[in-house]
Amino acid sequence: MTLLAIETAAELVGVALADDDGPRAAVWVRGSRRHAESLAPAITHVLEQTSTSLRDVEVVAVDVGPGLFTGLRVGVATAQGIAQGLGIRVLEVTSLAVLSHAAAEGGWSGPVAAVVDARRGEVFAAVTARPGEQPGPALRYRPDGLARMLDAVAIEAGGPVLAVGNGARRYADDLADARRSGHVVLGGMALADPGPAALAAVAAGRIADGQAPVPPGEVRPVYLREPDARINWVQR
Repeated sequence: MTLLAIETAAELVGVALADDDGPRAAVWVRGSRRHAESLAPAITHVLEQTSTSLRDVEVVAVDVGPGLFTGLRVGVATAQGIAQGLGIRVLEVTSLAVLSHAAAEGGWSGPVAAVVDARRGEVFAAVTARPGEQPGPALRYRPDGLARMLDAVAIEAGGPVLAVGNGARRYADDLADARRSGHVVLGGMALADPGPAALAAVAAGRIADGQAPVPPGEVRPVYLREPDARINWVQR
């Protein structure tokens, strides 16, 4: 199986190509929200690096969020276009699942909180009891509410929670008390954004476990909130 993974949920724009032996190549570009300009060249580069034709791709995996509104639109639309053109299907993976998998690959064995910056002073977060598990539904938190939630999870688990994702790093100061108490461990920069290789690994694992990709027209981004432009217009 040849799988193309598309990651655009955060500032990072990434693409990975994987086969039955795992990820073969990955490339990512960070900054300036240049998702539309960066994605197509990244796909071309990964295909060239692996001497693979786009026609060889058998399934597309895409991060459906939550994350940046524009980035998700670009990633999902690109995945749909490629799959439609090739007559193949798409596997949807959330950014929170990708972050949890990356924590597992890093060797963490306790509970993981995947936290994505939602802008406007909020985050989207989901917790797994063990890294690599499928996260539950993402909920929206203010930073103080996130800290209280992580405290409660750590107390129930009897050990610290690893907080990963750009939301955890952005609001690290709000987690200071929980970190001092030993309830929260802040993930490093390598766990700040969902990465394309981790996305490819999650998708390949789910397909191996029997999860079926869906037709491209059924792929839906997980926004959890209207875009900022819409919110600003309504407020005005």
